[in-house]
Amino acid sequence: MKGPVMSSVHSLESIARLPMPTDNTAIAIRRLEAGEEVMIDDRAVPLSHTVLEGHRFAVRRIEAGELLLSWQLPFGSALRRIEPGEYVCNERTLYSLRNRSVQANLPGSANFSDYRSPYTLDPATFIPAPPTPQLAPPPAFAGFWRSPARGAGTRNYIVLLGTSSITGGFVRVLAERLKGTASAYANIDGIVAAAHTEGSVPNANNHLHVLRALAGFMVHPNVGAILAVDAGWEPVNNAALRAFLIEQGYPLHETLHAFLSLGPSFEETLAQAERIVRGWLEPVNAMQRTSISAAHLKVALQCGGSDAFSGVSANPLVGWAAHRIVGYGGCANIAETPELIGAETYMLAKVRNLETAQRYLAIRDRFIAYAAAHGTSAEGNPSDGNKLRGLYNITLKSIGAAMKKHPDTRLDYAIDYGERMLTPGFYFMDSPGLDLESIAGQVAAGCNLIYFTTGNGSVTNFPFVPTIKVVTTTPRFNLLSRDMDVNAGAYLDGTPMDVLGEALIDLTLRVASGERTAGERAGHAQVQLWRNWRQRIENGSGREQTKQAPPDGSPLPVKAPERRLTLHYPALETPDGPAFEQVGLILPTSLCAAQPAQLAAHRLNRRHAAIGSSFSRFVALPHTEGCSDATGEAITMSAPTLLGYATHRMVGRCLLLEHGCEVVHNDFMRRKLSELGYDLNRFGWASVQLDGGIAAALDKIEAWFAACTNGDPRPTQGSLATLRLGLMATAPLPSEAGQALALVAANVVAAGGLVLAAESGYLWQCAGFVEPLFAPGDAARPTVAYAHRPQRPGFHVMATPTDHPVEIITGLGASGVDVVLAYVGGHPTPGHPLVPVLELTTALDCPPETASDLDLVLAGDPSGWPEQVLGQIEALAAHRYIPRHMRMGNIDFQITRGLMGISL
Repeated sequence: MKGPVMSSVHSLESIARLPMPTDNTAIAIRRLEAGEEVMIDDRAVPLSHTVLEGHRFAVRRIEAGELLLSWQLPFGSALRRIEPGEYVCNERTLYSLRNRSVQANLPGSANFSDYRSPYTLDPATFIPAPPTPQLAPPPAFAGFWRSPARGAGTRNYIVLLGTSSITGGFVRVLAERLKGTASAYANIDGIVAAAHTEGSVPNANNHLHVLRALAGFMVHPNVGAILAVDAGWEPVNNAALRAFLIEQGYPLHETLHAFLSLGPSFEETLAQAERIVRGWLEPVNAMQRTSISAAHLKVALQCGGSDAFSGVSANPLVGWAAHRIVGYGGCANIAETPELIGAETYMLAKVRNLETAQRYLAIRDRFIAYAAAHGTSAEGNPSDGNKLRGLYNITLKSIGAAMKKHPDTRLDYAIDYGERMLTPGFYFMDSPGLDLESIAGQVAAGCNLIYFTTGNGSVTNFPFVPTIKVVTTTPRFNLLSRDMDVNAGAYLDGTPMDVLGEALIDLTLRVASGERTAGERAGHAQVQLWRNWRQRIENGSGREQTKQAPPDGSPLPVKAPERRLTLHYPALETPDGPAFEQVGLILPTSLCAAQPAQLAAHRLNRRHAAIGSSFSRFVALPHTEGCSDATGEAITMSAPTLLGYATHRMVGRCLLLEHGCEVVHNDFMRRKLSELGYDLNRFGWASVQLDGGIAAALDKIEAWFAACTNGDPRPTQGSLATLRLGLMATAPLPSEAGQALALVAANVVAAGGLVLAAESGYLWQCAGFVEPLFAPGDAARPTVAYAHRPQRPGFHVMATPTDHPVEIITGLGASGVDVVLAYVGGHPTPGHPLVPVLELTTALDCPPETASDLDLVLAGDPSGWPEQVLGQIEALAAHRYIPRHMRMGNIDFQITRGLMGISL
C-alpha cells in the first residue's frame, strides 16, 4: 500500500472531469494517491485517500444529508460532512475493492449512502415532444435488400438455429462440420450456429421471450437462410415456433428456411442437415449487396463492462451517432431495463406521447417486481468490475447508461423483449442488464448492427450481426486495440465529440457495407437469451419459496447388496485417489470469458503434440453465470460448481480465465480456493481484459500449460472402493433396469465407494431401484447441496433445483463423480465436456436406429445387466471406449440458477 504522496499542485482539469460544471463530485481520470494536491476554488486541497481511476472525490463541501451529484443528478446522500478533496465511497464499493485485493489507501467506512430520485409522471402536465429532426438526403451503404417487411441486411449468413437447449450441441457440431465451406462463396459471410440454453423447461416464465427471440432470428435481414433444429418434444419446438411466426405475422415465407427434427440417429440427422445447408449455398450466394439508404439501419445500443467514463465519452458518442441514424429515418434501440432505473428524468424528458411514457414506467415497475419476487433488487446489477472502475451503484450506472440516448433524441416507443421495430424511431426495449441476453432481444427486434460501449473492455460478439466496440479511455483502448474498434477516450484527450461522431458514422457505413469489425476478425461469438426465472410475479410479489433444511452431508443407510460384484480398472494416481485421466482445464469464471476459454481449449488440443503435454486433452467449460452478484441463488450455485471442477481429481491442472469485470473473478476464486486449503501455485490465472485482449490471453494460457510440471502420473488400479459414481434417469425406467442400477450402487457403497444420485428425475419413481436399496418407510432425501462434494463415502443424494438434464449432469460432475450413469430411454441427452456420461437404455425402450447414439443397450438376461454396466465403466476407464456423445461432440454444460436465480 502506498503512503501519502507530496507533489506539485494539479489543476482540476488535468486529473479529473466534471460531467456538469455544477456537480459537487469529480471523476479522476487516473489513479491519484492520498496527499496529492488539486486546485479547488483557487486553493490547494490534499486528497484524503487513494482515488482510483474512475472514482470520485468531492470538489465542494457536502453537508450531512446533502445529495452527491453527477450530471447534476443525485446518486448518493452524505452520511456526514464531506470536505473538498475527500474520496467519496459507499459500503458496497469498499466491500468490492477489498474482495479484489486492491492495493490502495482506502477509508475504513463509507461517507455516503445510495440515493435514487423518485420520479412521478403527471399526465395533466405531460407535453409530447416534437419528432427527432430528419436529415435529408441520408447516405447509402452496400447491403442486402430483403423486402419491405424484412428490411436490409448488413451481412448474409446461413444460420443454424437450435430451437431449444436440447439441440444446441447438434447445431454446434453441424457448424464445425461445415466450417470453411462458405469461404468459397463471395457473397456468403459464413455458416454460424445460434445455440442457447432455453426452451426445454415446461411452463417456463420466459416462454414468450424465447418465442419472440427465435422468431426474430428466423426473419432477420442478416439471415440469407436458416435451419431450425429441434428434438420435437420440447415446450419450445419447431411446431410451436412455426405457429408463433404465422400467428404473429412474421414474414417467414420471405425467408429461405427449413425446420428439422432430430431423428433416431444423430449422425444420420447431421448428414440430412448438411445436405439441406449445402443445397442453399448457391441461392444464398446469389444474393448480392446493393446501394441502400441509411434509413434502413437499425442499431442496438448496448454497454458492458462499463466504467465511470462510459457516461462521459463512449455512451454520448454512440448517442450522437444514434441521433444521426434516427435523423436519417432509421431505428435505434436502447435496452437493459435495470440499468436505466434512476435515469427516468433524463429518459422521459422528450417522449412521443403519454402512452409511451406510461409504457416505459410500467416496464420499469414490472422489472422491479420481478427482482423483488426473487429477493433482490436492481441495486445488485453493478458488477465488481463496474465498481472497480467507479460505478458505485445502479443510479450512477443508469445515469451514464442513459447517455446512449442523445438529449435531443425523442423516445418514440417502449417495447417488450424481442418485439419487432416496425417503424422508424428511437426505441426502449425491456431486457435484463446482462449484455448477451439483452443483445439477443435487440437482434430479434431487427437490429442489423450493434454499438457496444465498454470501459473495462468487453469482448463479446453476436454470431450474425456485426458489433462495433467503443472504448471509454485511451489507455484501455491501447491495451485492447486488437479487440476494439473505436477509442472514445479521444474525447477525454481533447478531440471534439462532433469529430468523433462523424468518424463513427463513417465507420458504421463501412461496416454495414461489409468491412469486418475487430470482433469478426477475432472469430468468436455467442448467443444467450433471457434465461428463465422460477418465481411468478403476481400482483407485484412472488410466490413464497418452499423452505427446506440444508442437507447435513450424512450418507443414507442402504441395504447390503443381494450379491457381490467386482470391478477393477486402470487409473492414474492423484492426491485425491485414482482418476480415469488427467485433463488440462481452462475454466471461465463467467459468461463473457466462455468463448475465449473455448478458443484456448481448441488451440491447445490442436497443438497438443507440440506443447509436449502430459495431459490427455484440454477442456473448457463455457457457461452463462458469474457476471452479476444479486441473482438470488445463482451465486450460491455457480461458485461451488466452478470450485468443484477446478479441484476435480480428473483435472491435472486448471487455469482460471476471467473476463475482468465480473463478480466471479480471479480474485474471488483465489480467495475461495485458499479458504479450502488448496495450493494456489497449482492453478493458472489469466484475464482477457487485464492481459491485453483475447490473443494475449491465449498466448499466456498456452505458455502456462507448456510450462506445467505435472509430470507423468503413476499408473494405479481402481476398484468399487475408489469409484465415485453419479446416477440419474431422464426417462421412466423398467423395474429390471432399476434393479441393475440398484445392485451396482449397493456394491459400490458396500465396498467403501461413493454413489451420488440426482434428487430429480425418474430414479425415485422406479420401485425396482428404490426397494432393493432402502428399507420400507425410509425416504430418499438430499444429503448434499447442488454441486457440493460429499465428504464421506456412501450413498448420497444431490439436491437438484432443476429438471434440466444438462444442469443435473453439471452438478453431479462438480460434486466429483468419475462417471455418470444416465438412464435415458429412447431420448439421448447431450454429454458432458469433462466427466464421461454413459447413457443407458433397454432394448424394449430403444428403437434399433437409436441404439447407435447410446452407450449401452441392456439386453438379454436382466440378471447379467449389472455386469454389463460395470464392464462398460471398465472399458471407459481403460480408454477402450469413449462415450458416444463426447466422441460426436454433442456435449453441453450449464449451471442451474436454482429457484431464485434471475438475470439482472
